[in-house]
Amino acid sequence: MTSEVIVDVRPKEISIALLEDKRLVEYQQEGREAHFSVGNIYLAKVKKIMPGLNACFVNVGYERDAFLHYLDLGIRYRSLDKYMSLLGDGRKDASITKALGQGDLEKEGSVQNVVKQGQEVLVQIQKEPMSTKGPRVSCDISFPGRFLVLIPFSDKISVSSKIRSSQERARLKQLIHSIKPKGFGVIIRTVAEGKRASELDLEIKILYQRWEETISKVRKARQAQKKIEAEAKSPQQALQNYRPTLCYEETSRAVALLRDLFNPSYENIYINDKEVFNDIRAYVSMIAPTRLDIVKLYQGNVPIFDNFSVTRQIKSSFGRTVTYKHGAYLIIEHTEALHVIDVNSGNRSRSPEGQEVNALDVNLGAADELARQLRLRDMGGIIVVDFIDMAQPENRQKLYERMVENMKSDRARHNILPLSKFGLMQITRQRVRPVEEPNVEETCPTCGGTGKIKPSILFTDLLEGKIRQLSQQLHFKRIRLHVHPYVAAYLDKGFISLKRKWQFKYKTSIQLTPNEGLAYLQYQFYNDKGEEIDMRGVKEMA
Repeated sequence: MTSEVIVDVRPKEISIALLEDKRLVEYQQEGREAHFSVGNIYLAKVKKIMPGLNACFVNVGYERDAFLHYLDLGIRYRSLDKYMSLLGDGRKDASITKALGQGDLEKEGSVQNVVKQGQEVLVQIQKEPMSTKGPRVSCDISFPGRFLVLIPFSDKISVSSKIRSSQERARLKQLIHSIKPKGFGVIIRTVAEGKRASELDLEIKILYQRWEETISKVRKARQAQKKIEAEAKSPQQALQNYRPTLCYEETSRAVALLRDLFNPSYENIYINDKEVFNDIRAYVSMIAPTRLDIVKLYQGNVPIFDNFSVTRQIKSSFGRTVTYKHGAYLIIEHTEALHVIDVNSGNRSRSPEGQEVNALDVNLGAADELARQLRLRDMGGIIVVDFIDMAQPENRQKLYERMVENMKSDRARHNILPLSKFGLMQITRQRVRPVEEPNVEETCPTCGGTGKIKPSILFTDLLEGKIRQLSQQLHFKRIRLHVHPYVAAYLDKGFISLKRKWQFKYKTSIQLTPNEGLAYLQYQFYNDKGEEIDMRGVKEMA
């Protein structure tokens, strides 16, 4: 099986598609303008104690202060507090081992007995700010990697419960115990199963280096803070003038999206943006330096998703109705409580061997497509599938085994029950990320959904008018025009095509690009740097 990752970087969003044997099996999309801070570590000050909530509010630089509950201080808080006091004394020999042995924090304690107003704490953001609430933070610091999670002030080594082999669990524990730094605990993730000592040792060194860089920033921030406190006229003014310090920032969005998805067995990773290409290349060089050649910069004129047939698969794989082999199809409905999927044979011809064989064939195909859809849409919670009824128990068992086999490649935790007597299969599945449900229906860009448009034969006149504006009014000498593939074929047909006529007439180089992501009469103009030209605010020439 061949696996490839396609990364489409656009001005407003980043999309990542995972292809297995050229088929789309996972799809993730996130906005570039959104600010993601989960995982960031701040040196911050306690601004207000709330005994009634057994919590405090911490200034981490957001509009609203972060919420820190007593239980989020973590059982290792006393060691962290001791280490922070050693750093505050300016001791260059302050090491994490000298802060160990402070005892665990009591579960039933009170926050006002542990932290004080104006105290500096090292916190990590656990939850993004939402609506009127600020972010939620924790003092239980951790550094996640591909194979391991490094946890300061702990000596415990934990192994993912998904690693079932007792021999492999013992091997990993013994291996990590021999290479981990003193005073640090480690969580061994599922993907570490079967990995060599050199791979795990390299990641521990990378994660430990992040800890060292974080503490280096804490030292500098504390020195700067001492100057501010010395210049302040009162403790209240010092607290008011305090500026929290970002000591560790999570990786870029593209790398964060790829981190849990990445597998060194991938044959290619294509990226259409130079900056993101460098970020991903640097990340792969750290975790799999021998596979650096799989990261490739895509520089084709055709949109990257169109070139690898991803756009077409997105259009056909999402929506209420999904067709698979021989005309059979799935109907997928999402409710508040669960997801319901109905299997239909459609207009496929009946098998000469009878209805039972026909039903089994349709159901097995549905099981293949369903396993793909669960990963593609990340359908979490309860999923109920209504398969076509089958009378023979061995066929029902065969369908159940096929579904179990298909779901082995799913990274999310799941549980599958055999078919009930009504032909229903029940599946529970953990949600790995927010549900993906791209809108594949297209609103007419010309009429805006009203159903009334100008004559389509005048569309080329509209395009010519826009090109005239770009050439004579805005003085563009090179432009790129993205249109639907059917329109592109029409504009480029013949030796003296419309495109060629416009180039001669307006003395402007026009690069025509068919784009499957556009509606029939939709168009987009780009400059020679790949930046979209917005024509909405440009008044048409007389």
